[in-house]
Amino acid sequence: MRGEVLNRPVLNTWNAILDYVRAAMAFSDNEQFRILFLDKKNQLIADEVQQEGTVDHTPVYTREVIKRALELGASAIVLVHNHPSGDPNPSLADIEMTKKIVDAGQRLGLAIHDHVIVGRKGHYSFRTNGLI
Repeated sequence: MRGEVLNRPVLNTWNAILDYVRAAMAFSDNEQFRILFLDKKNQLIADEVQQEGTVDHTPVYTREVIKRALELGASAIVLVHNHPSGDPNPSLADIEMTKKIVDAGQRLGLAIHDHVIVGRKGHYSFRTNGLI
């Protein structure tokens, strides 16, 4: 699946992205926070797991997210994390963290296309649900 995603516009292959991150993360026993870094044409520059945590928490640092995007020369990012519980609905902490990253990205011209939470029971898109 990763091969199908590389070198293709992410926004034109959204289902492939969802399938890929779901396969990579949805059934993990620990939370992971992953970032898809995109160039100006929404081509995938890098896919990196930035943090791995416990069964119900992973630390996310706005500064580190933005720093890595700038290091890679990304124009946009897609945030992705999993919920080992299987329920993809965001927590209040997920919503607050996302707002901080979106605010910081806007100040530096970095677009946050979405934050997707994957779980055994499906996925939750912040963009689709009006939270970005």
